Amino acid sequence: MNFRRDFYINGAWVPPHSARDWHVINPSTEEPCTVISLGDQADTDAAVNAAKAAFPKWAATAPAERAAIIKRILEQYEKRRHEYAEAISLEMGAPIDFSLAEQAACLPWHTKNFLDAFEHIEWIRPLGPQAPKTAVALEPIGVVGLITPWNWPVNQIVLKAIPAMLAGCTCVLKPSEASPLNAMLFAEFCHDAGVPPGVFNLVNGDGIGVGTQLSNHPDVEMISFTGSTRAGKAISRAAAETLKRVALELGGKGANLIFADADPRALKWSVGRMMENSGQSCNAPSRMLVERSIYDQAIEQVAALTKAIKVGPALEPGSHIGPLVNKRQWEQVQNYIKKGIDEGARLLCGGLGRPEEFNSGYYVKPTVFADVRPGMTIEREEIFGPVMAMIPFDSEEEAVRIANDTPYGLTNYVQTKDAVRANQLALSLKAGMIEMNGKSRGAGSFFGGVKQSGRAREGGIWGIEEYLESKIISDYSFT
Repeated sequence: MNFRRDFYINGAWVPPHSARDWHVINPSTEEPCTVISLGDQADTDAAVNAAKAAFPKWAATAPAERAAIIKRILEQYEKRRHEYAEAISLEMGAPIDFSLAEQAACLPWHTKNFLDAFEHIEWIRPLGPQAPKTAVALEPIGVVGLITPWNWPVNQIVLKAIPAMLAGCTCVLKPSEASPLNAMLFAEFCHDAGVPPGVFNLVNGDGIGVGTQLSNHPDVEMISFTGSTRAGKAISRAAAETLKRVALELGGKGANLIFADADPRALKWSVGRMMENSGQSCNAPSRMLVERSIYDQAIEQVAALTKAIKVGPALEPGSHIGPLVNKRQWEQVQNYIKKGIDEGARLLCGGLGRPEEFNSGYYVKPTVFADVRPGMTIEREEIFGPVMAMIPFDSEEEAVRIANDTPYGLTNYVQTKDAVRANQLALSLKAGMIEMNGKSRGAGSFFGGVKQSGRAREGGIWGIEEYLESKIISDYSFT
């Protein structure tokens, strides 16, 4: 892999305006794996100017031609997918088998779903039978700034850049400085696929720098951000000055309601889903609510399942979980584990410090607390690590009350064989996504939440419409 300090602007790799080196850390070893540059205002302005200049022609490009170019990005991915997965493992710690099967594979999955949805967009349509000569036209919003996180880096880049370009927008991507390598490879895919100069641009940087510069830039019409709720609030404030559209996909504290009649495999699925990606997923089912009649039995099974989880280096093949992304994240998770102990939750397994076999690397013991009470810190706040809280409940109403008593509203989960109960719960739980009985959302579904989880809708037709504006036209002649 050949990484660089340059930025991708106007169809070419260009050096930064000022040298600001940033060491990308391999979390498996705590050692630098490469050096990139962090951009400044001049770099951001250059990328936005390139996107602004490219916008009129790209917006006027026939939708079929835009789709053909996006399909060629898939071809570039297939040529280099192993390299792509290795970059993700190296920079953010996802084990290589998981990186190949889940992390890197987000690119073809989402892109194909976007292309399917794209075929069904009506760019100009009649308002309705009551007004047959009034038209509704859909148009790209303009230059968009894309700010993506480190935990599912490819997933978030693809959920933003692909629909933005399909919609006819031009974009400037600022990936997380903790995981920029996959983003630079994505830029190479775009270049080699023939994306016209200025349509896709990449400037590495941090949130305070390039992130803020994009958020308040007068020539950026929209910001799409995925990350923490705290950062989402800051971006909203910065963007308010220019009244740009803001799409936010933020944190979560998913409740997983497990009833006595749940499938026997529900606990195994729930632990696996919680601990994958080392718990660094905003939609992780981190609060396990268990019906009291099976609570003691569930505690035993969950403890055994969690103790069996292996931890290992990211580039080592296998089904283990890897390290957390960096020192800051590791220390934050350790602090949450300590709070759980100090506040009286019962530690079932895991706990403070690294697993015994490691004296370096940002590894965390898969940890489960039982007898967690609503209101405890580990029940209220997003931990973003392999730490789960178990809470008993006595009734469906109590379970819903506990699940909804959170500032977040991203994903909740239901495990029951009672279809009527499941449907009622799906409508009672306050979240943007409800997953039932371990079944994933179907192809073309959106990803997004409510409340302080943000209200973006990423994926499928909704994800493309995020980047479109509607125009109403009277006395339009349809031919």
